[in-house]
Amino acid sequence: MAIKIFSDGSADLPKRILEQLDITLVPLSVHFEHDHYDSDMDLDLFYRKMKEECVLPKTCSPSPHSFLEYFKNASEHEEILCISLSSALSSTYHHALMGKTMFEEEHQGKKSIEVLDSKNASLGLGLLVYKAAKMAKEGHTLQEMVQTMKRSITEVKNYFVLDTLENVVKGGRLDRVRGAIASVLNIKLLMRASEEGNLEVLEKVRGTQNAIKKMIDRIGDAGHGFEQRILAIAHSNCEERAREVMEMILKRYPFKEVILAEMGPVIGTYAGEGGILVSHT
Repeated sequence: MAIKIFSDGSADLPKRILEQLDITLVPLSVHFEHDHYDSDMDLDLFYRKMKEECVLPKTCSPSPHSFLEYFKNASEHEEILCISLSSALSSTYHHALMGKTMFEEEHQGKKSIEVLDSKNASLGLGLLVYKAAKMAKEGHTLQEMVQTMKRSITEVKNYFVLDTLENVVKGGRLDRVRGAIASVLNIKLLMRASEEGNLEVLEKVRGTQNAIKKMIDRIGDAGHGFEQRILAIAHSNCEERAREVMEMILKRYPFKEVILAEMGPVIGTYAGEGGILVSHT
């Protein structure tokens, strides 16, 4: 039986990959003060509105019913693997589980559905989804894929650098006084996804370029075997910087494949403009 891959609107995979590997993303909602959009909204509009608004947009997980409807739209000849945004950051994973339960109650025994918590976000999640979709195309069974993905979830590395602390302050994660001091001192945050799926600060570094260099150094912690690994870089409205970072990384680490994408509204709201996220597995 064929296997259909689902994820959610935080995965940030390029459209060409979604189409090529038949991946379906269940969108989150993005709420500005007076306007509501899905997470697949036009990104130029998103970043423009984020500049104009005094309050950060809020994102909302897909409802269990939304997942149910997407699962029902899959072919009756397809099993389903759904990999979600970290449960430490969002209720999306739990809503997907509820959608699975609702489907199974309505269609007992008709198809198998597996839902996994990625413990990642943006292209950290996207890399896992990409890997799963390639396995599906190669004809692996659902259980083979679940076992591989559970292992991959523990192996994927996810780092990012914030160029501005404005959104961290607006979102209440840093008080305004400390944010103002950090801005005056040109302090940048180097962050990562923890094993539990939370976002944590690794280092506070003076200057964006220094923070990026520190991030690239961290990639080396993986040791060796980069020829078998995939690199993914997501940027929040700063493609030129992202390409420069990509070139810097590839000069040091010979990754076999690279994915470059723009960060969508879900994680872009947190990162603010100029953010760079680097993932590899």
